[in-house]
Amino acid sequence: MIEGVQGFQAGRISQPELSALYDAAVQDTIRRLEATGSPVITDGEQAKHSFATYSIYGLETLSPDGVPISFADGHIRKLPRLTAGPFRYKTPADVYLDMAQRYAHVPLKQAVVSASALSLLYPQGGIRGYSREQYLEALIAEQEGEIRRCLEKGAHVVQMDFTEGRLSIKLDPTRRLLHSFIDLNNLVLERFSGEERRRIGVHTCPGADRHSTHSADVDYADLLPSLFDLKATNFYVQLASEPDRKRVLKMIREHAKNVHRIFVGVIDPLNPRVETPEEVRDRVLEAAEYIRPDRLGTTDDCGFAPFSDDTSRTRETAFDKIRARVAGTALASTMLGLE
Repeated sequence: MIEGVQGFQAGRISQPELSALYDAAVQDTIRRLEATGSPVITDGEQAKHSFATYSIYGLETLSPDGVPISFADGHIRKLPRLTAGPFRYKTPADVYLDMAQRYAHVPLKQAVVSASALSLLYPQGGIRGYSREQYLEALIAEQEGEIRRCLEKGAHVVQMDFTEGRLSIKLDPTRRLLHSFIDLNNLVLERFSGEERRRIGVHTCPGADRHSTHSADVDYADLLPSLFDLKATNFYVQLASEPDRKRVLKMIREHAKNVHRIFVGVIDPLNPRVETPEEVRDRVLEAAEYIRPDRLGTTDDCGFAPFSDDTSRTRETAFDKIRARVAGTALASTMLGLE
């Protein structure tokens, strides 16, 4: 797939040929995820340039010299910078959902980038003739439409990726940036009814790219109280790679609301060792000591390759880990009397 993208960029293959490669990758991923027995799957974001920029990739009003995101191992990813308005998505998430639904036989979870992440595209120096307020108004409308179409098309749940939540505290220890992110995302979420928000979730993690993170050194205590102010129902929380899981679980118990369903991370994508089903089982049982089993679910800490050029993990390792998550969750469910 990576070679195909590189070939397209170099002019060696055509757009239809690249689209066929994407289609084959999505079909193969869905087939293999269904084979794990997972009751809900994704398309693995196989056709996305990255989890953060899929909706804007290819826009002509972007420059590559945007906000830098530094990772612990020293490498840097850069967001693009908006250069002109008006702003519109080029490829919203429901386009990827349409593709996945052609092949899936079980419910699909659809990931979307958060409005707060894309708010960072707007330059601090402003854009002549296009104010930040105009941009944010357009951004909110675009994300509402994207999420609403995913729900209407039958997505089991829509997951808003909020990896920049923890990062924002590193960028601004006063947490004013975090609070502005929460407020902005809630402007999107408040446009949905309570029933619709039952099918909307938020994912948090410290990033996972090339064996490294961007904000694992930020204490969850600085994030979790505000995280649960987001007007969503489902929360997907990185936990497997935390050095003190019980401390984090205590904070979740303290700050999560009764209506929230918590999906705890039981798989660490950055660790090349494949977890055993028994390890996953024990992590679920540990979480059940702090979160009611009927409000508890499992997830992976983060994506296995959130950026399309990340080759630090193999597909085989990813699927082995997912199989362990599914099997270990089933073992825990039996012990908790949920099956």
